[in-house]
Formats: sequence, C-alpha cells, structure tokens
Amino acid sequence: CSPASFYAWRKKYGDTTPDEAKRLRHLEKENARLLRIVGQQRLELEGMKEVLAKKR
Repeated sequence: CSPASFYAWRKKYGDTTPDEAKRLRHLEKENARLLRIVGQQRLELEGMKEVLAKKR
C-alpha cells in the first residue's frame, strides 16, 4: 500500500468505526448499482422515443 493510498483512505474514512466503514462501502455499492439501473432505463426510454418518432 503506497503512502498516497493510505492517506487518501485515511482522509475518506478517518474517524469511522469498522461498522460504519462497512456500511458506507455497502451504500456506495448500492448507489452505483442504482445509478446503472437509472442509466439503463434512460437509454431504453430514449430508444422508445426514437422508435415512436419514426413511426409517425
């Protein structure tokens, strides 16, 4: 582990307990998953709008 990585980790997680850090990592993963889902839905909606526009 490089010193830069250590200090970045310390800055991010500094005074958190192990349970809080674990919960934060879980929430970050969940947030990333939800953002992917929203992105996919947005692409599907745009595709549907294009198909409907071409049919008219």
